Parts: sequence; structure tokens; C-alpha cells
Amino acid sequence: MSRYLRKRSLILAGHDTSVALEPAFWSVLERMIAHQNITLVQLVTQVDATRAPDQSLASALRVHAVEWLQQHTDIQSLKDPS
Repeated sequence: MSRYLRKRSLILAGHDTSVALEPAFWSVLERMIAHQNITLVQLVTQVDATRAPDQSLASALRVHAVEWLQQHTDIQSLKDPS
């Protein structure tokens, strides 16, 4: 594993799993759970349930974090117009 990734272990739907993300993404996810008053497991479970079958959980969490930031900051103008 890259020295730039931080791994966290979780139990999702009764199964042990781990997710490795860059610290910046973990920071955004932590802001999200504080804002929504939910646990990390609840957030990851929500993202896991809605991701495409061929998308990794880590990728889905990264996309979810970026989309949340776009909704909660002034970077809306950076969205692709297509």
C-alpha cells in the first residue's frame, strides 16, 4: 500500500472490509459525518449501496466526497458543464 494512503477497517453488512484513501479524503468524509450527524459506517454503507457494481468502494467514496464538497463550497463553477 502506498505511504500516502490511510487504511481503515469497517464492518459492512456483517463483513469485515477495509478502505484505503488519502488523508484529504478521510478529512472530507469526517466533515460529512459531523455535518450529517451519522457514523462513518453509516456513511460508507450508504455509498456502498448506491455505487455501480464495477466501481470500487474507495473510488465511490472519493467521488462522493468531491460531490459533497461541490455542494457545500464555492467550487460549483468548476463543475464540467457537459
